[in-house]
Amino acid sequence: MQAGSPDSGSSSRRRPRPPSSSSFPSPASAAKRTKFNDRPAMASVRAKGKLPERINLVERPSAFQPHIGAKKLVIKNIRNPAERSGRLDEYYTQTTNELVQALDAVLARQRPAVPLERLYRGTEDLCRRGLAGKLCATIKDRLESHLQGVVLSRLQSSANGSDIDMVRAVLEEWKTWNSQTLVIRSAFSFVDRTYLLREARISLNDMAIVQFRNTVFGQNSSEYASSPGRKVIDGVCELIAYDRSDSNATDHVTLRDAIMMLHVLGVYVKYFEPMFLQQSADYLGEFGRSWSTSSLKDYITACDRLLLREDHRCIAFNLDSTTEKQLMSTAHKILIEDYSDKLLDSGSLANLLSDKDVESMKGLYSLLCLSGIQKKMKVPWQDYVRQTGSSIIRDKEKGDEMILRLLDLRRSLDLMIRDAFNKDDEFLWSMREAFGKFMNDRAVASCWSTSTSKTGEMIAKHIDMLLRGGIKTLPTHLLSDVKDRAAAEKEGQASTADEDAELDRQLDQGLELFRFIEGKDAFEAFYKKDLARRLLMGRSASHDAERNMLTKLRSECGSNFTHNLEQMFKDQELARDEMEAYRQWYEASGDGKPPVDLHVMVLSAAAWPTYPDVRLNLPDEVAAQIERFEKYYVNKHTGRTLTLKHGLAHCSVKAVFPKGTKELLVSAYQAVVLILFNSVPKDGFLSFEQIATASGLQDGDLVRTLQSLACGKVRVLTKHPKGRDVKPTDTFTFNKTFTDPKYRIKINQIQLKETKEENKATHERIAQDRRFETQAAIVRIMKSRKTMGHSELVAEVINMTKKRGSVEPAEIKKEIESLIEKDYLEREGNAYTYLA
Repeated sequence: MQAGSPDSGSSSRRRPRPPSSSSFPSPASAAKRTKFNDRPAMASVRAKGKLPERINLVERPSAFQPHIGAKKLVIKNIRNPAERSGRLDEYYTQTTNELVQALDAVLARQRPAVPLERLYRGTEDLCRRGLAGKLCATIKDRLESHLQGVVLSRLQSSANGSDIDMVRAVLEEWKTWNSQTLVIRSAFSFVDRTYLLREARISLNDMAIVQFRNTVFGQNSSEYASSPGRKVIDGVCELIAYDRSDSNATDHVTLRDAIMMLHVLGVYVKYFEPMFLQQSADYLGEFGRSWSTSSLKDYITACDRLLLREDHRCIAFNLDSTTEKQLMSTAHKILIEDYSDKLLDSGSLANLLSDKDVESMKGLYSLLCLSGIQKKMKVPWQDYVRQTGSSIIRDKEKGDEMILRLLDLRRSLDLMIRDAFNKDDEFLWSMREAFGKFMNDRAVASCWSTSTSKTGEMIAKHIDMLLRGGIKTLPTHLLSDVKDRAAAEKEGQASTADEDAELDRQLDQGLELFRFIEGKDAFEAFYKKDLARRLLMGRSASHDAERNMLTKLRSECGSNFTHNLEQMFKDQELARDEMEAYRQWYEASGDGKPPVDLHVMVLSAAAWPTYPDVRLNLPDEVAAQIERFEKYYVNKHTGRTLTLKHGLAHCSVKAVFPKGTKELLVSAYQAVVLILFNSVPKDGFLSFEQIATASGLQDGDLVRTLQSLACGKVRVLTKHPKGRDVKPTDTFTFNKTFTDPKYRIKINQIQLKETKEENKATHERIAQDRRFETQAAIVRIMKSRKTMGHSELVAEVINMTKKRGSVEPAEIKKEIESLIEKDYLEREGNAYTYLA
């Protein structure tokens, strides 16, 4: 049908006339056609890349006629309606049959005769015809009849087997059912999307899962009891039991797939989880009873391994997180809380700590943390620290090793806190509290029969050992490890790989023990004594370390504590300046070079320890130089008196042997004895008595001096008869055969060890000083208060003197009575009054 015809013979371009206000273009004008004439010319113009100058167009007139209107188009149906309706009914019946046949084929594990695309189109046509409800009912009936008639019968035939066989059978049917459901969902997806989800609020997939669940597990609890699903649950729990016992019957793949099937079917929480948790509780209870008789270490290891495996099992077999939480909570209660008495047993825990078993302690701490009862371990922890520390202090046979053993204990506990307790500050403070208690326990210290702190004395000697010999005097297990070095570098400190930094760390460890003790006056007395010997004998390993230690003590105890110690260093500096001034004065006198290079160190008696006066017959050259220095010093400093301490003197002596000349570094006692042999004939000798008379040395000093010269490693004298002990009947000759590869040789003086009487006298002097300090504190307090009650005065005295050492109230009362007798105080009832 043609709407219009084009004009002919027109070669000129015609412009369309614009519509007037009384007429508008009708839709029929859309049929208007326009075409290009002279297309070859147009093509030639485009080929040259230019636009055409003129295009001839031919317009067709519109079919719209303003006065008549558009023509009416009538389409007539020439088919028979009755015939068409019959053919449609036939088509829908055929399509329904094809869909049912395809569904039966899929359930029979066969390939449908009709392509899936045709099935999909047929489903769509039925839905659009309004047959969606009927189709869904058919699908549901077919699925249910297949499950009840085929699947259930196959499962019932497997009921005579084991529970695990039932699990495998159901899993096989479930996998088959899933593959069948996938094909059915593909073919009937249109009805799934358009009808089921909208009308029934369920998908084909969910409907298939529900039907399979009802078939295997039943629709209620009564049906479940006799269903195959009950055996499935029992079989899954049996597989888990096999896995726990490491049995060869374990089938990990089946177990994992079965648990996933239970999740999808929605019976995991209702049926499986309660039975699994009950089975686990029984298993854990039996496990705890079987291991309860073993050692704590074995119990910790077994529990740690068990909990790790249970946690791994929950992840590996896709157990729900809530199930895992309930399982681990039950395990913590049964294995940890119910056996907390075993885990927190003081004796068992002490064995682990004494064995330095970091791994077991770490496992114990982790177990206790799981139940939140790790803080209960502080009590046995403190008991171990107190008992072990007290036993170390009480051990009089190993008294010299007391501090090294305490440091070893402290080091092991620090490693426990760092590596086992995850740096828990609660245990750190508990350890420090326990150290403070046993180090200041008077019942523990009473075994040493001293009224002052024995621990303070031993700490002073330990620090003296460090400052004399450095870190080489310590066992290697007390030195820093890799983690300590990493922590020091992280904090910006010097690496402990440096010897000076490690020595500084070890001094800090000694000061850590020093902070715990209350009797710091004992430490001061012995530290002062050892410091004087190091400074006078030149035995300090590091002068910087000495200064650094003094700085630490000043910051720890205050300037009053280190006043005398600092004065020692000042005396050394003043002595160097004094000797420089003496040399300048000697050179200015014009007497020439002195025969002896004399160096005198002038010490203030108040700051330094007291030393015994020993008579010694010095050579004339040395005595003359000493007298000259005394005259110089007395003229320069009026009102002062010098007292020579020969026991602290040392010198360098040039010795000529037949096999070479040597320089001997000896003490003043040794030098005086050696010089006596200059006047002995070539084959002559000196007796013990002759040496004693000529040198002025007596008894022990002379014996030790001769032993060092004739019985030690360097034997410049020969004793007759030979032996290690010197007797008054022995004689001595010059050793002409002496030889040594070194030119400068140091002969150590055999030092007299501190006797029990001297040690006791030092402690008594400390106690006496403490008495005077207590009396001074009482007078200072009463002078400011004038009147004070007894209890208040005792509390004030304890507070004022606690930095130097703790004083018992009974001792304070004695000092108050002493001051009353000296008329410093007066008693008025239960109060005291200060007398000006």
